This record gives sequence, structure tokens and C-alpha cells, in this order.
Amino acid sequence: MPSPTALFSASEIRDIERAAQTTLPAGTLMQRAGEAAAELALELIQSAGDTANVLILAGPGNNGGDALEAAYRLAQGSLEVTIVLCADPARQPLNARQALLRAQSSAACFVDTDLRDDLFAEKWDLVIDGLFGIGLTRAIDSTVRPLVQAVNVLACPVLSLDVPSGLDADTGNIVGENGIAIRASHTITFIGNKPGLHTAHGKDYAGAVRVASLDIDEACFIPFHAELNDVRLFSSHLRLRMHNSHKGSYGDVTVIGGARGMGGAAILAARAAAKSGAGRVYAAFIDDAPTHDSLQPELMCRNAVDHDFASGTFVAGPGLGISSTARNILERALNAQVPLVLDADALNLIAADTKLQTLAARHASPLILTPHPLEAARLLGVSSATIQDDRLAAARQLARLFNATIVLKGSGTVIATPGDNAVINTTGNPALATAGTGDVLAGMCGALLAQGWPEREAAVGAAWLHGHAADVLVEQGIGPTGLTASELIPAIRASLNQLINKNAQHGRTL
Repeated sequence: MPSPTALFSASEIRDIERAAQTTLPAGTLMQRAGEAAAELALELIQSAGDTANVLILAGPGNNGGDALEAAYRLAQGSLEVTIVLCADPARQPLNARQALLRAQSSAACFVDTDLRDDLFAEKWDLVIDGLFGIGLTRAIDSTVRPLVQAVNVLACPVLSLDVPSGLDADTGNIVGENGIAIRASHTITFIGNKPGLHTAHGKDYAGAVRVASLDIDEACFIPFHAELNDVRLFSSHLRLRMHNSHKGSYGDVTVIGGARGMGGAAILAARAAAKSGAGRVYAAFIDDAPTHDSLQPELMCRNAVDHDFASGTFVAGPGLGISSTARNILERALNAQVPLVLDADALNLIAADTKLQTLAARHASPLILTPHPLEAARLLGVSSATIQDDRLAAARQLARLFNATIVLKGSGTVIATPGDNAVINTTGNPALATAGTGDVLAGMCGALLAQGWPEREAAVGAAWLHGHAADVLVEQGIGPTGLTASELIPAIRASLNQLINKNAQHGRTL
């Protein structure tokens, strides 16, 4: 089987499916999908007992066939199974028609969609969504839309098959202009995991995701080009520190930013770098530098104009501003062949200046860019909506353009590096939707680079730890509402040390 973190596009899934079908009897994969869905459904209704009421929505394609196979299996027991068939049986694919015949031979009850109001007056213990799968290319139409709207206000669990109906499996967007999608509490996705379940709207609509490989032979799987973030992607760099070491062993980080009125951004990035393990941290201010940071006096505050750019790792952008002074200092940083993280206004300056773009693309040392969607849009000369339309494609395009590792922030942050798999981050929550969290992430990237992590591992490690710290704080009741960026920093330090110690106890990489 492929890696448990592997992600496959819809076209790749179809290729795998076609390869598998050449060696299996017709309908085998649909029957296996129905069986896997029924097994998970039984888990979800365990607390409701043997007489649970299950509503199954079956659409016109193979996704509907999967739902009908699940219905057939669930109806074998004492469950009350009700099926709404949103399809013309004569136009269904052959395997789906056969699944329909099996469901009709069972104790399941079929009801007409015209009875929708009566249908949703019932109390359901589970709804299974098998309306549309990965083949949907236009918005759900007016005949099915009211059904989706009714499901989305139910309090019971909703299990989607393969993908929530109406969600694009590749991008995580709602299909079609003014489209609508099922908001599932759980999704069982077949053959392989899909990127759209984990980025953009994916996390809000897919709920908890389980993969059912349908026992497809490993030889049928093709190489994957995207994957979910996981500690194993960076665990080889989670090393205990040698006793015989000193501050110089862990690198210098300089944060360039802090224009007047925005000094807090530079301070947040610098504090994050210090608590993520950098040996020494400088905060280089565009305007007048403070004498020190009273809460983090270990930081060395400098004027950026006078700072030496010859060595160390640099994080340029937090609170940088877009003045001519900021632009000139950024040019100095780009000309210095040192590891570099570009964030915030550094990205805005580059987007507006072709010379800076050329310097960034030619930067010979490790380079990480950490744009949010609007900054990414400026860099590519498109709208932020275009970026969000296909976040993986946008991150990959930026990675090629700047020959750098890109951290495209957002729900399901995407990390892309030229010539390597794109990564979708799995940690984090809405607590991160507050000012300053991006500055913290940039400082973390700089600290990991300074400690010798390669740029891709530094980016995926920082993204994972950043989100994980937010998850831990929310579990403790500190957020998501009202969590501030500065509260993340000690939680990041704790998470990093816990991972390092766990790695050491295992005596191997995680």
C-alpha cells in the first residue's frame, strides 16, 4: 500500500481504479466500498442501538452505487434504513444498477424526494451522503440543493462517501458558482486520500477522514505527488543537543522589520526564533530600534541599516513596511548568500519590483517564502480568489518561479518545493486567524534553518509545530477565540522539546 500520508488527485484515483478493475470481477470495488462504508456507519451509530434510523442519499453515478451497497448491508440487520434515490435508474452505470437491485431486495425503504418535508421531520441517527463523488463538475442543481440544505441543519452525524457531495476533491472548493456542499461530520474516502479533503473548505466540510483502500493491489498504485504533513517528514532533525555545545552551535537569526508602528511584528518573530532554538537572535529595525525587549531581554535590538548581512540566517518582512529604506535593506538581504525567510512586506516589495524578483529567484542559499493568499496573489499577478481556487497549483507555481520552498498559509497550509511532493499541513485551527501568528511562523522557519535544517524540512516542521501548538492550547481552553500570537510561542517550545525527547526515547526517527 502507498504511504498513509499519500494524496492523490481525482485523475490519479481514476487511473488506479482502472488498473485495479482489469484484475477484478465487475462491481467488486463498489461492493468493497459499500462494505467499508457500512462498517464505519455501524461504528457511528453504536450508541443508538440496534434500531437506529439511517437515511441514505444515493445519487446518479457510482457514488450512488456505493451508497446503495452500504444500504443493502445495513438493512440486513434490525436497523431502519431509508433510501432517497436521486437518480433515473435507467441512466445509472451498470454496477450502480446492480447495487440498486440488491438494495431493493433488502428491507430498506425507498421514499420519493417529493416527501422531503416529511422525511426531515423524522429523527435520524445517521445520514449517509452518496449523492455525488469526484466526478461532479458543476454546482449541485435546484432539484438536489434543498436536500443538501436540509441535511446541513441536522444534528446527527453525516457520513459522506469518497468526498462530501459538492466538494472538489482536488482543490477543496465548493463546485460551481453559488454551489453548495454537504457538511459532513465524517468522510470515508476510497482507494486513496484526496487533497481537497484537507485544504480550503475541506476541513470544514469533510470532518474526520478515513481512507478505505478497498484492498487494491499495491502494483495498481501510481507514484503520489502530494502528501499530508507528518512528523516523519522532519523527524530526522529532531535531535537531542550535545552537552558539549554553545550558542554558536545553534546559529544566529536576524529578523529584519519593525518599521514605525509595526515593531511588534519583528519582536514576535524574534521571540519565536529564540524559543524555537536559535543560538542568538537579533531584531533589526527599519526605524529607530528600542534599547531592548523588556519581556525577552535576550534579543539584541539593532538598526537594520547598520547591521552586518554577511552571515547568519535572516527573516525579512515582519513589520518591514514598503518604504525606500525597507526596499534597499531587502535588496541587501537578497544579495547576501545566506539562508533567508521572506514574509509579509518583504513579499509585497518583491511583488512590486522586478529587480527584487530576479534577485530572489537567483538566491543561491536556502530560501523560504511564507505568503498568505493575498501576498501570493500579488507575487503571481492574479487575484486572491485565483490562488484559493487551486492552492496546491498556486504554491507549486510560486516554488518554480522563485526556486524556493513556499509556505502558502491558510486552512490546510500548503508547502511546495521544486521537484518534491507538495505537503498539506494537518495541524492548526481557527485560533491562528489572528494578527501576528504569521510572524511567529516566519521566526520559527528562520530558527530551524539556523540550526541546520534543510529548507523543506524547516518549512514542514515549522508549519506542523505552529499548528500543533495552537491545537494544544485550544484543548486546554485557551482559544480558539481570543488566542494571541504571543501565547503560541511558549507552546511551540514545549511541543518542539516533547518531539525531540520522544524521538530520542524511541531511538529512531518517528
